[in-house]
Amino acid sequence: MRFDVSSSALLTRLQSISKVIAAKNSLPILDSFLFLLEGNKLTITASDVETRLVTWVEVMNVEGSGLFAISAKIMLEPLKELPEQPLTFDINDANLEVFIHFQNGEYNFIGQKGDTYPQQKPLKESAVSLAIESQQLLSGVNRSLFATADDELRPVMNGVYFDIQPEYLTFVASDGHKLVRLKNLSIHSEGRSAFILPKKPANLLKTLLPRTDEKITLLFDDNNAYLRSTQFEMVCRLIEGRYPNYNSVIPTENENKVIIDRLSFLNALKRVSVFSSPASSLVKIQLSENQIIVSAQDIDFSTSAEEKIVCQYTGSEFSIGFKATYLIEILSNINSGEVVLELADPSRAGVIVPTENEEDEDLLMLLMPMMLND
Repeated sequence: MRFDVSSSALLTRLQSISKVIAAKNSLPILDSFLFLLEGNKLTITASDVETRLVTWVEVMNVEGSGLFAISAKIMLEPLKELPEQPLTFDINDANLEVFIHFQNGEYNFIGQKGDTYPQQKPLKESAVSLAIESQQLLSGVNRSLFATADDELRPVMNGVYFDIQPEYLTFVASDGHKLVRLKNLSIHSEGRSAFILPKKPANLLKTLLPRTDEKITLLFDDNNAYLRSTQFEMVCRLIEGRYPNYNSVIPTENENKVIIDRLSFLNALKRVSVFSSPASSLVKIQLSENQIIVSAQDIDFSTSAEEKIVCQYTGSEFSIGFKATYLIEILSNINSGEVVLELADPSRAGVIVPTENEEDEDLLMLLMPMMLND
């Protein structure tokens, strides 16, 4: 086999899928990229068994065709340091000895047989299909992923739940302390279905998805999901199990509603939380007419802080405790200039929503309170 390829085009494709390769693999071949040469197309695959990424690059002056694997480290490390130039791959079909010729030299090593690389099982005929714009998928994953759990006892909480209704798609994530529910009203489907996308492929999507309005094809059955764009394909094993009824934990009657500038609140929390106990990260939120007092203290080190922020609030005086790190995460994942903080009492979850949702979106975030010391 022989072909020419642009060094920068090849490196870009390799880097885009290399993040799926695990540090320690159960199968040694998974430390490698799988290459399939067919005509002027070089298809490249990387996998960790659970998740499989495929991309492709155009090649020239092709002689022959075939399947072979090359160590990811051998491919990536030298290419990172090479300036843009054509590379010539010359592969001996008999023993898979590989020569890579370039302007100032050559690399020589032995490849591996590609037929030992694990193959992907096809989706079932009952697989559900959904077309979704890249930006919509990116927005849903980006703003919900931070709320997923790392819970070995409840694996269903360790991913982003896609709740597909005929009129909209809801992205949900929760770790039991915080919850994100993002409805996209512009995504429609023929019926009801759902799946749980694990955290690793969700994180990979954040770097893979093009920042355009390109349509992504999403297919899934009970076990696997398949996503395809013009640049890549992803196949990943889904988390099996039933996701909890997330709507039942969202309080609907919250008498105390506060409208506050998001950045003022966020920055005050970041400053005040420095003085909270490292063990609990507890901050106290005190509401009074048109004013919020954010305070924290660490009794062990005799440190404390307090800041006052102007807000729109006309209810009775009220205090509630929250974990500062969670509240900061939530406010950082809302884009609106102002947010509405909806509270019922100090023992019930607080609901945080933007004053203005983005077009065709309905975003709600929920945070469980903490017990105040006083």
